[in-house]
Amino acid sequence: MQQPCSTSPRRPTVSRLLLTDLLDEPFQRSEYFRQALTHRSAGANNNERLEYLGDSLLGFFITEWLFNRYPECSEGDLTQLRAHLVRRETLAEIGRDLDLGRYLLLGAGELKTGGAQRVSILADAVEALIGAMYLAQGLERARGLVMDLYQTKLDTIPSVDQLRDAKTKLQELLQSKGMSLPQYVLQKQVKKSGDDLFTVECVVQGCREKFVVTGKSRRRAEQGAAELAFAYMSDQGA
Repeated sequence: MQQPCSTSPRRPTVSRLLLTDLLDEPFQRSEYFRQALTHRSAGANNNERLEYLGDSLLGFFITEWLFNRYPECSEGDLTQLRAHLVRRETLAEIGRDLDLGRYLLLGAGELKTGGAQRVSILADAVEALIGAMYLAQGLERARGLVMDLYQTKLDTIPSVDQLRDAKTKLQELLQSKGMSLPQYVLQKQVKKSGDDLFTVECVVQGCREKFVVTGKSRRRAEQGAAELAFAYMSDQGA
């Protein structure tokens, strides 16, 4: 797949900007801005509804960009690229690049447990800002904000092959050898520093090797365990 390139003059990368560099003064003074940065732990007038709206807008804008940028890609490929771009981890990276945590309004409990840098809180706040921008200044300004936020991500988007996840690769490898699909067993879930840690084992039928990984989400732990299993089974010739 052709890698994306910028045909317009390059703007400063997002990582070099502050959040306020992307937002005009009227929006920064608006109630929408304050609400978008207010976590539910800080009060009833929080960003949950704005996050809901922003999530839908983000999906639309990214889908639109991918559709126009890659006319040769199939629906499945476009879906995979979109999933990579709108996932929580990507949104949280954008939030950290903008030092978004310094602007968040959090309750005392979230402040004590590092909520300003938590993936879910940063991701929700970025989406809430998109929703807030739409309500305050309209569709085109919201689209422009998304393009500003995602500039670096869109300039460095990986290929579809690079995005194929470990679970898919392991499943395809085992199926090609006539073996049963792997199973993912949650062995333990513990809370540490305000986050849950998940320990997952990938079980491959007929293989005595153990593939166990601990991650900050069950999905991440499963992917890690699948990566170990894929590497081992590939070396063994499955």
